[in-house]
Amino acid sequence: MSHSPVILDIAGTTLNADDRRRLAHPLVGGMILFARNWADRRALVELTAEIKAIRSDLLVCVDHEGGRVQRFRTDGFTHLPAMRVLGELWMKDAMTATDAATAAGHVLGAELRACGVDLSFTPVLDLDHGGSSVIGDRAFHRDARVATVLAKSLMHGLLLAGMANCGKHFPGHGFVKADSHTEMPVDKRSLKAILTDDAKPYEWLSTSLTSVMPAHVVYPKVDAHPAGFSPRWLKEILRQQLGFTGAIFSDDLSMEGARRVSGAEVSYAEAAAIALSAGCDLVLLCNQSVDGGAAVDELLDGLERGLDDGHWHLDPDSEARRLKLLPQSHPLSWDELMHDPAYQRSLERLP
Repeated sequence: MSHSPVILDIAGTTLNADDRRRLAHPLVGGMILFARNWADRRALVELTAEIKAIRSDLLVCVDHEGGRVQRFRTDGFTHLPAMRVLGELWMKDAMTATDAATAAGHVLGAELRACGVDLSFTPVLDLDHGGSSVIGDRAFHRDARVATVLAKSLMHGLLLAGMANCGKHFPGHGFVKADSHTEMPVDKRSLKAILTDDAKPYEWLSTSLTSVMPAHVVYPKVDAHPAGFSPRWLKEILRQQLGFTGAIFSDDLSMEGARRVSGAEVSYAEAAAIALSAGCDLVLLCNQSVDGGAAVDELLDGLERGLDDGHWHLDPDSEARRLKLLPQSHPLSWDELMHDPAYQRSLERLP
């Protein structure tokens, strides 16, 4: 029985011996790319090919949403609009906006896949309440119905490119002002208030979301734990109540919002074990490779010890959900993509 829950990163634009060793580790299921891993398109293609040569089932991921969250911006990559632009277009012409959202998803997915990237952590399903600095224009709209329709259109575009999707940040990060990268946000609304507003897109997209990333936010009227460490949120509400069947990623375990559980500071390995036991299938540890990666090795060693000690368990269902996120079709090469009529049409439809 296998289960490879860890998504890690690398420091540079090529793999070193430590990167190769870690990527071959049986607990590693994939990697996440950042702007620092970008030199140019050819280097990215070579990097992803080298990753797949180590293990063909490794999931190569990136945060590539459009707007200010887009890791690759040069050497032919299309500058994609922030999702709020699509929401603003909706207010003028709803049907044009849905087609533009599909076009954005198609261009986003096709360009990444042409370079060997399997999955982008998109769409953002958070609602634009107006006060969140970290979400802001990454959100489609304040209205959950508009956000859902535009997200589904974007996901349709990803599907045209053969790419899965990831709705984030469950059950909603848009209401709180604090940034979970640097502090622990607290949303004091009732469960009913959240389920009838911010969490609605997850209910309405329960059959088409392939993965979900929970928020590093505490909702004290529901659970004392942040959503990504909460069996109540993940197993009871997301899985049972809302019917979600896809993969659940933890958000980055190095974020400040992930470092404190029940008021105590925890290690990355402890945080990972808690997240996996709470219902996450995969855990991300980002930006910890840049100083030699000691923290990454500590996570892997600590998770192995935690497995032996019974703090978490291998889950074949989690592994099956991870593997389902891998593309099932061959991508077009960049040159083929540039001559693809459907891709060219999508470029024309971008706002």
